[in-house]
Amino acid sequence: MRLTASQASLLLRLERLLADRAVPLGMIAASDSTRLRQRHILDCLRAVPEVGDASAAYDLGSGAGLPGLVIAIVEPELRIGLVESRRRRVSFLELAVQELGLANAQVLAGRAEALSQRVERCFARAFAPLAETWRVADPLLIEGGRLVYFAGAGTPVEPPADARILAVRTNPVLESAGPLVIMGRQ
Repeated sequence: MRLTASQASLLLRLERLLADRAVPLGMIAASDSTRLRQRHILDCLRAVPEVGDASAAYDLGSGAGLPGLVIAIVEPELRIGLVESRRRRVSFLELAVQELGLANAQVLAGRAEALSQRVERCFARAFAPLAETWRVADPLLIEGGRLVYFAGAGTPVEPPADARILAVRTNPVLESAGPLVIMGRQ
């Protein structure tokens, strides 16, 4: 994947926002503060190829905007909803979207279960176990839509009965990261 100079600059600005705001707020572990680029930004870039020709997506439980903000920077044609129910995190996401000038990202304050608009992709990183994440994502996906799930290292990859695994991408940036699991309906 090739980044433009503008995209690379925005990713560096995101890294700075994470260090200056998200770490002090406890949204990212203080122990990760010296390796934000590798552990978080580069890890999130693994999901970019899974966007495909999608025009709309959700980042479920967006937290500090990972992977949603990273994807919004690299895929400016994709409309992405940053779904977050915790107020402090919503405030951070609103600040990040404004500071980075991401017209394609929208902060959606509230629970994913309350959303009614369907999308082609749902992304989930550190959201919930796979079966629970699928339960939340399934009603949000259009026919043929996909869940892109960041599995933890050693996490069993067992799809729920109403889902199937379309692909497992085992190219983690970090040894402690697990595969990307791409799921769709059975």
